[in-house]
Amino acid sequence: MTKHRLFWPVVALVLLLLGNFAFSPAFFAIELREGHLYGSLIDILRFGAPLILVALGMTLVIATGGIDLSVGSVVAISAAIACLQISQLGDQNSIGGIAGAVGIALGLSLVLGAANGVLVAVLNIQPIVATLILMVAGRGLAQLITDGQIITINSQPYQAIGGGFVLTLPVSILIAVAVFVLSTLLVRKSALGMLLEAVGGNPEASRLAGVRSRRLIWLTYVVCGLFAGIAGLMISSNVSSADGNNAGLWIELDAILAVVIGGTALTGGRFSFAGTVIGALLIQTLSTTVYTLGIPPETTLLFKAVVVMAVCLVQSPAFRRKVIARRRKPKPASPARQDEKVEVSA
Repeated sequence: MTKHRLFWPVVALVLLLLGNFAFSPAFFAIELREGHLYGSLIDILRFGAPLILVALGMTLVIATGGIDLSVGSVVAISAAIACLQISQLGDQNSIGGIAGAVGIALGLSLVLGAANGVLVAVLNIQPIVATLILMVAGRGLAQLITDGQIITINSQPYQAIGGGFVLTLPVSILIAVAVFVLSTLLVRKSALGMLLEAVGGNPEASRLAGVRSRRLIWLTYVVCGLFAGIAGLMISSNVSSADGNNAGLWIELDAILAVVIGGTALTGGRFSFAGTVIGALLIQTLSTTVYTLGIPPETTLLFKAVVVMAVCLVQSPAFRRKVIARRRKPKPASPARQDEKVEVSA
């Protein structure tokens, strides 16, 4: 069981949850208020939903041997353009107007993802360089859209995306679950998942076998941009505002960590959506733990880095083999034993 790639991430997540329970016995309490579920566990799922979406898109990109550093900027652009469109509506509660704003935001996210895919799959630019361009330029574009200000809106239908409830559950959780289920069915119940792993494992061999690797790589960046755009809608609707400078800041790093913790190799090949979700929940639980324990803000990133590094080390088979080998290192024979061996041999 310990050799399963999801074993150690699950153990780390359970230990974090138990640590929060030890510090606050009401941590696992879930109550029903006004027909809605509330509690720390619900909050972890709710605030972790955007990270889950971004990490799922990142998983597809990493599975092909790439990387996407621009998802944070796409989150900011999606939030900025949606809030800008809504702020210009005569009636901010208009369903048609909200649908149009959401459609424009998601359409732009698709275009940005497609642009990354063209740079990587068609022009053969290194993924880290190609997406770094949009990471920098996209953040500036988001600030141009918002004119360097925080756009505040007051739209009940839009707030439902990140802060609404359906059947007692937050809408953001339901969206994340739906995306996870559809993505899993698409890649595991068809040949798409095998083709992605083939492209990531050995691009040249897959090309010689007739796999259209460039089209698949381009498609993963498009999907990654779409998922980042949905996450941007969640984040901005939850706070009813768009901040081009801070929205989605560093979420790309959390997404990469979630993918790695979930057992997907950065070199490409085999990937796990379930592992990615566990990794995202682990990071969100870690953030909740930081606030629960009252750790100073200036040491938050260091605390997260130490915990994530510990999880990655424990998860590494090579590290575990070295530790176990060191513990099982045989003791040198005593002088008496050595003398006995010499006499027997004589």
